[in-house]
Amino acid sequence: KSMSDEKKNKPTPKRNANKVTPALAPVATKEAKKAERENARRRRMEMRQLYLKGDERALPKRDKGPVRKFARDYVDSRWSVAEFFLPLLMVVLLLTAMPSVTIKVVATLVMYLVVLISMLDGIWMGRQIKKASAMKYPNESVKGITMYAWMRSTQIRRLRTPAPQVKRGTKLV
Repeated sequence: KSMSDEKKNKPTPKRNANKVTPALAPVATKEAKKAERENARRRRMEMRQLYLKGDERALPKRDKGPVRKFARDYVDSRWSVAEFFLPLLMVVLLLTAMPSVTIKVVATLVMYLVVLISMLDGIWMGRQIKKASAMKYPNESVKGITMYAWMRSTQIRRLRTPAPQVKRGTKLV
């Protein structure tokens, strides 16, 4: 017999037939998996409800902190031209479908005027929020608060998240 015949009929050392490989994941029953999915879904729903109510624990990092809460309340306590921009944009789109060139031009000019007023209102509002926040929370950063407040003001009030916590007309400053 040759050397190669002697090595045959037994497993290669790396492929030992008796070797037991450990399981990568614990064995879970269908019921356990279903229960875990249900618990995860319930936790997500609870966190979503807390987020919509404005609970600090459920807010993402961009919404956390007393300055951001103040900015949200400030925006929600006042009327803003920017919140009417989206509905106005829909009206302008309908008007630009009209055959009259005059109506198209006027609708487009109105849209640009609202954008300009919205931007000026946002700049003014941002300055007011920065000034009030710096007085109310002297140790907190006000970085990015102007854009944060302006973006919130462009959303239709009913669709804002977290939901508004103050009524319009509430005095915060």
